[in-house]
Amino acid sequence: MDGRRRNPYQLTDESPVYVISIAAQLSGLHPQTLRQYDRLGLVSPDRTAGRGRRYSARDIELLRTVQQLSQDEGINLAGIKRIIELENQVAALQQRVAELSAAVDGAAVAMQQREAQVHASYRRDLVPYQDAQQTSALVVWRPKQKRPPTE
Repeated sequence: MDGRRRNPYQLTDESPVYVISIAAQLSGLHPQTLRQYDRLGLVSPDRTAGRGRRYSARDIELLRTVQQLSQDEGINLAGIKRIIELENQVAALQQRVAELSAAVDGAAVAMQQREAQVHASYRRDLVPYQDAQQTSALVVWRPKQKRPPTE
């Protein structure tokens, strides 16, 4: 969540509002199939205080996806469960990448601001260094000979 408080009465795709009979009609599946998918962990609807299932619009879309993968693609339920887990993992990783990317962007801006502050703090009364003209003269340095110690 982005830190803002949400209106508790505002419906979203994650709002659990559909009882099992309505969710079955909306997904085109039998209620017993929804119960089985819940037991297998394919779709996990929210529960009421009385333990009744409540499905969200996202749950119903997931039910349709499970049905499509099973019927049209011929994937077994264990394979579908793994696909769903991997898709959830990819989504979580994409979210994390977005968060880290935003953090890197923020750090880059802070670094640029700090660099600008450092450059602004340079003393202006210093004279810039100018390189002496190059010559082809060669200077040879020879160290003085050491004298032997006297007794």
